[in-house]
Amino acid sequence: MPLIADIQQWARRIKRDAVTLWFAGKHPATPWHAKALALFVVAYALSPIDLIPDFIPVLGYVDDVLLLPALIWLAVRMLPPDVLVQCRTRADAWMLEKGSKPVNRVGAVVIVVLWIAGGAALWWWLR
Repeated sequence: MPLIADIQQWARRIKRDAVTLWFAGKHPATPWHAKALALFVVAYALSPIDLIPDFIPVLGYVDDVLLLPALIWLAVRMLPPDVLVQCRTRADAWMLEKGSKPVNRVGAVVIVVLWIAGGAALWWWLR
């Protein structure tokens, strides 16, 4: 049972850090490069649509299990310590108040546009 508890705690931290990045993307003290990565990660993490759909065997969960946590970890490491503390505090308050992460419709649009562009590029290449 300790392994399951550790995994659940890790998943809660990942979810909280995704919301932390949402607040860090709006924070004026966040450096531009950290802000750019944070906004990209947030758009993807909070999007209701995945870049690699979950119905694709094995690959569908690679982004959820490996790619997304790695990007969240990297973006969090790029934040200044004081910004990280402030944004984590706001994220904890958000999660307690709302009970869920926010939904990012812009992220969904970006993912749909990437799929359309990829399909168009593949069609053009095959043609």
